[in-house]
Amino acid sequence: MKSTRKQYLVLGLGRFGDSLARNLCKLGHEVLAVDKDTELVEALAPYVTQAVQADATEEAALEALGIRNFDAAIVAIGNVRDSILVSVLCKEAGVPYVVAKAVDELHAKVLRKVGVDRVVYPERDMGLRVAKSLVSPNFLEMIELNNEYALVEVRCPEEWRDQSLMALNIRRNWGVSIIAIHRNKEFLVSPGADSVLHSGDVLLVLGTQKAIDKINEK
Repeated sequence: MKSTRKQYLVLGLGRFGDSLARNLCKLGHEVLAVDKDTELVEALAPYVTQAVQADATEEAALEALGIRNFDAAIVAIGNVRDSILVSVLCKEAGVPYVVAKAVDELHAKVLRKVGVDRVVYPERDMGLRVAKSLVSPNFLEMIELNNEYALVEVRCPEEWRDQSLMALNIRRNWGVSIIAIHRNKEFLVSPGADSVLHSGDVLLVLGTQKAIDKINEK
């Protein structure tokens, strides 16, 4: 069986890079964490495969790390100029998959222009999730899949309780699909039309942002 253990290079150990590196290791992958700040490197070293002090904006330093041997590189550097430069160096070195953190849309546009495979907005996304949780107490977690669709964990609305999915006709009436139901210690995937929703159920719902906001109004 082919191993699913991968090798990741995390460049920049601010809050996002630090958290990402730790969690990748917890998930069983190898992580080389890099930052030019010695204190950040030393603080993270016990929690990752290896942590190295180096200036990622220097091409020679990246070559010395053997970056082309990694499955993916995550550029988690906050400085816009350095972020773009390091992303370019990673692509030119042949890293197969490069993820970069963006601070705004213009930064993201440039990152995509230089060939970054995926752009993430950790601060914006976290702010959105916290905002949603404050104004929508039934929403537990939300992941934006793109500008239109999202996947959300939501407590079963009161009006849906003790009714089957068939009776509610969720897709037609609400424009969403219930992918799974988390009930006590059970996780029911692809629930059938005869599945009855109960108080305390947590629903994994897929739909447009507009449709999901409609559910929140209930």
